[in-house]
Amino acid sequence: MTITITAFERSPDGGKGLARDTRVRWALEEASLPYEVRLVSFGAMKEAPHLALHPFGQIPTYEEGDLVLFETGAIILHIAQSHPGLLQPDANARARAVAWMFAAVNTMEPPILDIVVARFFEADKPWAAERLPLVLDRVRARFRQLSARLGEAAWLDGEFSAGDLMMVHVLLRARPSGILDEFPNLAAYVARGEARPAYQRAFAAQLAVNAPAA
Repeated sequence: MTITITAFERSPDGGKGLARDTRVRWALEEASLPYEVRLVSFGAMKEAPHLALHPFGQIPTYEEGDLVLFETGAIILHIAQSHPGLLQPDANARARAVAWMFAAVNTMEPPILDIVVARFFEADKPWAAERLPLVLDRVRARFRQLSARLGEAAWLDGEFSAGDLMMVHVLLRARPSGILDEFPNLAAYVARGEARPAYQRAFAAQLAVNAPAA
């Protein structure tokens, strides 16, 4: 059965790999799974056909036969559990990888996304100047905890897993703020993820959609 995912017709990041479809593309590449991409405009995301796939009108979505999924955590967990390459054979290692996936989207990502909210959507508020430093401090606090846990290890729990895939992509979203560079071991961890051939293929595919016409 053909796998089809949705992605922005024109990504807000201009092809820098920060949009969430990149992490799903990466997972599919790690699992060596062919897939098709249906590009969706911002207008179409709020229309009935797409809302039938994603009730909150976002991307990406995942379609495989009768199965339709939304939310990148659920999509990547499905890929990882259904195909080799993203979870280790040991049951405990698999469970820990899933825990890191949840940590990435539940603990790390929300404060990182808060930076974007504070800088671009709340910048005109009278309290914006006081709020932004608080937001950045919350991100730094999480980064200190993750940095201490990772130490000098290559990956979070031995071999590369879906937990690393999700965590690396979440951390990438903090790069524009400059905070990632304050933690050399986390910056190196992200660089290792970016160096993986599967990530390179996913990034190139997303960039190709968003590259300006010659």
